[in-house]
Amino acid sequence: VQLQASGGGLVQAGGSLRLPCVVSGRTFSYFAMAWFRQGPGKEREFVATISQRGGSTWYADPVKGRFTISRNNSNNTVILQMNSLKPEDTAVYYCACAAERFRWAATMNSPDEYDKWGQGTQVTVSS
Repeated sequence: VQLQASGGGLVQAGGSLRLPCVVSGRTFSYFAMAWFRQGPGKEREFVATISQRGGSTWYADPVKGRFTISRNNSNNTVILQMNSLKPEDTAVYYCACAAERFRWAATMNSPDEYDKWGQGTQVTVSS
C-alpha cells in the first residue's frame, strides 16, 4: 500500500493550498481517510477525517471553516483544501488510511486508528 501526498509549499498568510493524496494497493473506497499534521517541536495532531463514500467529515477545531477534506473514489484520491492559512498552520501534513475496513466515526482522530501513512508534505505559511 502506498500513499503519495503532494501540493505543499510556501504561502503567505491568508493564502490557500490544495493537498492531494493518491492511494494505491488497497481498495480505496472501503476505508476512511484522514489528514494529520506535525508542526516544529510538536506532536502529530489530527486535522480532518472523511468516511468511505465522503458523506461524513469531521474537523479539528483549529481548522473548522477554513479547511475542507474531500475524496474521489474513482481515482483513489483524498484532498485537503486549505484556505485562509495562518502561520500556525505551518507543519508537515500527512495523509492516512484507516486500519479497519468499513469503519468511520467522528471520533477517529487518533493516529492509532490509521495504519498506512503518506510520506508527508511541508506547508509553510509566512506572516
